[in-house]
Amino acid sequence: MDRDLVAAKLESLRRCVERIAGKTPPSSQDLAQNADLQDIIALNLQRAVQLSVDVASHLIGDTDMTPPSTMAEHFDALNRLQVISPALADRMKKAVGFRNLAVYSYQAIDWNIVYQICSRHLDDFRQFAKAISMWHSAP
Repeated sequence: MDRDLVAAKLESLRRCVERIAGKTPPSSQDLAQNADLQDIIALNLQRAVQLSVDVASHLIGDTDMTPPSTMAEHFDALNRLQVISPALADRMKKAVGFRNLAVYSYQAIDWNIVYQICSRHLDDFRQFAKAISMWHSAP
């Protein structure tokens, strides 16, 4: 496993999460009315999901496990490897669902849902990074 690569991706993930946290407005109405914040937050959420999948793929590649065929399956695989909990795997799979909507149907995004992600679920990415760091640093 390339520890430097994983560390760099986790640092990029941290920056995305902090960017989202720093740009999340006080209400969903504020987000719905501010296209610049929408762009910043949606892009960084997409990046956070992609970075999480990239890290998962890298870790899974170091095992004899069959590579997952979808982005969401990466988190099930990490759960089977006991890197992340079943609950965190489910939440990360929901993040993939958001990412797919943001990439393929940007005009259909419900900014109230995005606001809920920003205000209630950024810790999912932090928990993911912590779990990876613990697994990554194990001998």
